[in-house]
Amino acid sequence: QVQLVESGGGLVQAGGSLRLSCAASGIIVSARSMGWYRQAPGKQRELVASITSIAVTKYADSVRGRFTISRDNAKNMVYLQMNSLKPEDTAVYYCTAGVAGSSSQYPEEYWGQGTQVTVSS
Repeated sequence: QVQLVESGGGLVQAGGSLRLSCAASGIIVSARSMGWYRQAPGKQRELVASITSIAVTKYADSVRGRFTISRDNAKNMVYLQMNSLKPEDTAVYYCTAGVAGSSSQYPEEYWGQGTQVTVSS
């Protein structure tokens, strides 16, 4: 059974930083694409960042240069370092995993429960 458990969300002031963590079980994070999506109130879910099995990364234009996705293969975890946070980054952030063997930069096969990030102005 695949489980993705996010942690690290919270309330932060604009300009601050947070690091989200995703603990994976039932899959090997280095063997498939992993990603972070977010959904703000009244908006559609959007891809924030993804990393493929060969470490090719993709970022939304709105976060490029501020956010960094990474993974720790030994711990089977994925991270999202978020710097220079803005109020518009406020959303529920979801860890996702793609299909095994796929190099898609939009991993949507498995989803975590989400963690709330709130950025105050």
